[in-house]
Amino acid sequence: MSSKRKLIMPTSEEDAAINRGIAADPDTYELGEEEFKQLKRIGRPRLESPKVAVTIRYDKTVIDAFKAGGPGWQTRMNEALKKVVASKRA
Repeated sequence: MSSKRKLIMPTSEEDAAINRGIAADPDTYELGEEEFKQLKRIGRPRLESPKVAVTIRYDKTVIDAFKAGGPGWQTRMNEALKKVVASKRA
């Protein structure tokens, strides 16, 4: 998957200005090597049952119906499918 965004790196002058700003900020400092090693990665907790990425095709009318509900349509679709699966088990 490729992104259409272009990464623009700062020039050496811009980078120097950024670093001067960081150095002048009394509320921050650069971590030493030992402090950096002690950092722990944070983020979302791992899911007990992670979702699986798949490629699947649905009728346009089905997708349009879920998208009509606005953002979160994929989550709503997943919930609807889970209900169907649960009803088949019962």
